[in-house]
Amino acid sequence: MIPSYYKSPSNDFTLIQGDCNDTLSKFSFGFDMVFADPPYFLSSGGISYQSGKVVCVDKGDWDKTKTPQEMDAFNLRWLTSVRAHMKDNATIWISGTYHNIFSVQQQLIRLGFKILNVVTWAKTNPPPNISCRYFTYSTEFIIWARKLAKVPHYFNYDLMKQLNGNKQMTDVWYLPAIARWEKSCGKHPTQKPLGLLARIIEASTKPGAWILDPFSGSATTGIAANLLGRKYLGLEIEDEYLAMSRARREEIENADIRADYIKRLVKSGSILPPDVMTANEPCLEYGKIPWLPKESATV
Repeated sequence: MIPSYYKSPSNDFTLIQGDCNDTLSKFSFGFDMVFADPPYFLSSGGISYQSGKVVCVDKGDWDKTKTPQEMDAFNLRWLTSVRAHMKDNATIWISGTYHNIFSVQQQLIRLGFKILNVVTWAKTNPPPNISCRYFTYSTEFIIWARKLAKVPHYFNYDLMKQLNGNKQMTDVWYLPAIARWEKSCGKHPTQKPLGLLARIIEASTKPGAWILDPFSGSATTGIAANLLGRKYLGLEIEDEYLAMSRARREEIENADIRADYIKRLVKSGSILPPDVMTANEPCLEYGKIPWLPKESATV
């Protein structure tokens, strides 16, 4: 069994500490979906505006600017590792900005992925541009791609249409950045909102699916997955963010907090009420799961 940093009581949420390439090389498994928020490599000493204060854009050594060649090599390596752990019909979502997303796109093509959409996340509450020398940065891009060009992927078209007032959902999503209630256990510098991950997960997986996040951060992917009846493996190096992730998962063991989170997601239009979105999906079979005890390894 692969040693873990933390497992939830129901074994539907696992955190492993370590580099994603090294960790993934230690086991074989096929995930249904991957969400990745890799380094954008934009921490170059600039300034931004956050919570009413001017702050330095320095998210950590892992986000320091790289040369184009270094960035391509980094993205090719982790995408190669992740691709080997995706089912043939699995899809991957990768977030980024102009700093890194073009490199990611090129490596996806190089590895044989088929790009399905490039979603534009238009933030409804972006921080102001304090230099007043160019337009306010208010968007991020999310590439959605499937592993193989000729193997069909899963897309919950009807649900996305229902969430969009019975109109086809476009590839421009107007959603806010993280809210105060999502920072109850602390805040990761690149933390994504639960509403964004909930939409991604519901669009491309069935209940019971296994989801991988190779750059887990504060485990927003895992929290959204568990709130929606999916299972999660998160890989993360930093002790601080692993502790934050564990605290967030332990928080939703409280039934009242879990219900409040779901209520907030319903109110924001990110998900349907639980009694509406529940589907009679067949139980998914996975065989042995390398990071779970033997008695739980066929979940």
